[in-house]
Amino acid sequence: MRSSLPKVLHPVCGRPMVAWPVLAARDAGAGRVAVIISPDRDLTPGLPDGTETVVQPEPDGTGGAVRAAHDIVRDSDTVVVLSGDHPLINAEIISALLDTHSAADAGATVMTVELDDPGAYGRIVRDDAGDIEGIVETKDPSGVPADVLAIHEINTGTYAFAAEPLVECLDQLENDNSAGEYYLGDVLPMLREQGLRVAAHKSTDPNVNLGVNNRADLARVTAEARHHILERHMLAGVTVIDPGSTWIDADVEIGADTTIEPGTTLRGATTVAPDAIIGPHTTVIDSRVGVAARVLHSYLVEADVGDEATVGPFAYLRPNAALEQGAKAGTFVEIKNSRIRAGAKVPHLAYVGDAEIGAGANVGAGTITANYDGRNKHPTKIGEGARISVNTSLVAPVTVGDGAYTGAGAVIREDVPDGALGVSSNDQRNIEGYAEQRSSEAEEEDGGMD
Repeated sequence: MRSSLPKVLHPVCGRPMVAWPVLAARDAGAGRVAVIISPDRDLTPGLPDGTETVVQPEPDGTGGAVRAAHDIVRDSDTVVVLSGDHPLINAEIISALLDTHSAADAGATVMTVELDDPGAYGRIVRDDAGDIEGIVETKDPSGVPADVLAIHEINTGTYAFAAEPLVECLDQLENDNSAGEYYLGDVLPMLREQGLRVAAHKSTDPNVNLGVNNRADLARVTAEARHHILERHMLAGVTVIDPGSTWIDADVEIGADTTIEPGTTLRGATTVAPDAIIGPHTTVIDSRVGVAARVLHSYLVEADVGDEATVGPFAYLRPNAALEQGAKAGTFVEIKNSRIRAGAKVPHLAYVGDAEIGAGANVGAGTITANYDGRNKHPTKIGEGARISVNTSLVAPVTVGDGAYTGAGAVIREDVPDGALGVSSNDQRNIEGYAEQRSSEAEEEDGGMD
């Protein structure tokens, strides 16, 4: 990966790669999920709560990884082994593997897939009964018979085991190979020697074998995951106008009859209620959008947009910006750490920070809350039904009362009582001949430069 970040922590559609198989196993009904880790890599930032970790002291192969979890294997009935860098595995695939394993009453069941180009993957060699006789590694094909290399069915690295015989076989594993590693696949002939079946579950989905070893693989996996996410939402009643230009993270929730316009990105823990319209060209991160809300051409981070509220176009809602029912944050409006009460409007060209705007109030164009004094942030409160005129500067801390007004261009430094009009003195004066004076000064400066 050429990265300081551990490979399996790289995100796939907003979710760490390793979290995908962990959550798939849980959804398939796993009682315990343990992730095998190396001693020098902390994967906990990417693991869902409740995930166990087991340290593999040395990088000694897939068999060595499962051996490190010996105690967990011993205390289990059935053990499923997944790869942390195969994020496209899902609960349905795991459940199908377990169904095959149970029906076959097998000691082990291997998930396989047929590939047009099997490359260097381990080939599945079957016996006359159709069970797996062995897996032939082909990383070094020079000593592999041609008939084995011609096999297109390969091992995906996903297994289901009966736990008790697996424990016995793990204890007998040897690493007498060129890599000096313990291969999990080597337990399969041991199980057959015990008279146990080694069954195959052939998946029809080639993506079960799509792993990640570099950034190009990551892009391919992300594209597949993105396709599945979009399809899931569309089948659940969400209209996605242009899937090719729409990005939705794995954990985003969207209600039915919502429309996602082109160029939209929904990321993180975002939730969108039914009948909303998002986009076009909108980014929503870790935010909530309410029923029948409209968010157009805007950027939201950790914001809360209430039912029937409208945002944009070209609005920026920063963390803790909250719009209640029917509120509006219009064109070129920036809001942070503020609550816009029901029906209140900030229609255009305004900055609202650390403020509360009362229900039904209206904030005119060019208004700002001067919330920062260079050291500390201060609050502004605008009452219900208040009318803030254009180009008003509200120097916090300050309160404008219910039903109060401010005059155009006012600088409000003191509280405005309920129903009052707040204005500030800034008399206009005209300087005659100013343009001619500026022109003469410019000519003198130009002459001096010559």
